[in-house]
Amino acid sequence: MRADYDSKANAISITLAPVEHAERADQVHERAIVALHDGHPVELQLLYPDLGIEEPIAAAARYDLDRGTLEAAARSALAVPDRIVVLDVLAPAG
Repeated sequence: MRADYDSKANAISITLAPVEHAERADQVHERAIVALHDGHPVELQLLYPDLGIEEPIAAAARYDLDRGTLEAAARSALAVPDRIVVLDVLAPAG
């Protein structure tokens, strides 16, 4: 998973799956867009993350995305603006 906070656009892009382009997008919240390819989510865009990320991420959960993982990616991207963060999140231990 890759995340990038573009400070000029004030938006976070979280890449969920490597594809060349999405086929369509679903605006799941006024500040969240899920890009889809073959009906599967491939990217989440969070607009104006300075207003908060919890509600937009919660709205994206309709696609069965792991909320904790998305929050970790978004917070990591916010911590290092204008740089790409790469995250590997594994299944729970046990």
